[in-house]
Amino acid sequence: MTTVLEVSGLTLDFRQDGRNLRVLDGVSFRVEAGRTLAIVGESGCGKSVTSLAVMGLLPGTARVGGAIRLGGRELTALSAEERRMLRGGEMAMIFQEPMTSLNPAFTAGEQVAEALRLHQGLDQGAAFAEAVRMLDRVRIPDAARRARQYPHQLSGGMRQRVMIAMALACRPRLLIADEPTTALDVTVQAQILSLLDEMKRETGTAVILVTHDLGVVADHADEVAVMYAGRIAEQAAAATLFASPEHPYTAGLLGAAPGEGARGERLASIEGTVPDLRNPPPGCRFAPRCPFAVVRCHNEAPPLAEVAPGHVSACWRAPLDGVLAAA
Repeated sequence: MTTVLEVSGLTLDFRQDGRNLRVLDGVSFRVEAGRTLAIVGESGCGKSVTSLAVMGLLPGTARVGGAIRLGGRELTALSAEERRMLRGGEMAMIFQEPMTSLNPAFTAGEQVAEALRLHQGLDQGAAFAEAVRMLDRVRIPDAARRARQYPHQLSGGMRQRVMIAMALACRPRLLIADEPTTALDVTVQAQILSLLDEMKRETGTAVILVTHDLGVVADHADEVAVMYAGRIAEQAAAATLFASPEHPYTAGLLGAAPGEGARGERLASIEGTVPDLRNPPPGCRFAPRCPFAVVRCHNEAPPLAEVAPGHVSACWRAPLDGVLAAA
């Protein structure tokens, strides 16, 4: 398969109170054409900031290290203007809250058409006609009329569909969807996720799905990267990871997720809190919360190592078959 995006040893630092705050530490992954990589983890683990680093949307105070390659092209070596020209064309992003991402002063159709004029070279009339077609494609009813309405005149589900139409209008090679169904009802959520799957199959777009919803991951992801405190803890094919987690944090997330027959049952929980990145613990960052940690875990940071073909885990105790069975 063709690798669309390859991230290698990604680091991200901010200056805070005269000190260096490292929020991403050696993050590596790849996404292939026509496939979905889900990035999961608790709030504050680094999911969204990883996406912003890939898109080149970080503030000027950020210091990015490592490599980010889109189709083999090193993005960190490009100027701000060159990165801007890639956004909306070669790569696109759907943000969590469309009401804050859409411009209230322009109609839905105008905002979709803008990307087409900029990246496809269409004139105003042709771009607007294509925008209407895209709005219809993402199943907005009466698309021609809705194209002339402003964001505040649209429902939350419609605004999210407008964001998807904007993102997919130029058939990007890479699409990042950051919690694309937050605050939407279950029916609209299912429609939007099915739409993303359909468009991915049709266009061969590589998708990064940023989410905390493991049910969504199970239904829509091909590969899963589990993040914890700015690092990747585990990565594997989705079916493999759900069937056989090889990091205690992943096992904890799966155990805490409600499943079939869970009504009335007490869900498992992960004790403790995510560490403060201003003063991260030595060794494995999950060790203070891990019920299986040994002395080495508190003193040495485990590398991300292969525990089975295509399955990597940053845990000194992997593989976990015996450890979890004895718990």
